[in-house]
Amino acid sequence: MKIPFELYFWCLALIAIAFIEVGTEAHFSLCPLHNLGANWCPGCGLGRSMKLFMTGEFKASWEMHPLGGFGLLVIGFRIIEIIKHIKTTRNYG
Repeated sequence: MKIPFELYFWCLALIAIAFIEVGTEAHFSLCPLHNLGANWCPGCGLGRSMKLFMTGEFKASWEMHPLGGFGLLVIGFRIIEIIKHIKTTRNYG
C-alpha cells in the first residue's frame, strides 16, 4: 500500500514541533521575514505555541500565539482525514 507524502509530511511536522525548545532566545526559523531581519511576522511564535499546547501549557500557548492550539487541531484533523481516506479507498491519490 502506498502511503501519501502528505501524511508523512504532517506526521514529521508534529514530531519536529514536539522537539522545539521554547525557552531559548536564539532558535532556527524557516520564516522568510525573520531571516530578512523583520521585527514582526504574523506567524511568529506559532510553532512554539503548538509545542506549548502539546505539553498542556494552554495559557502560555495562547500568549505565545493565539492560533497555536487551532493549528495543532487542524493538522491532527488532516492526518485523521488522510488515514480515513486510505482506509476507505485503499488507494490515495
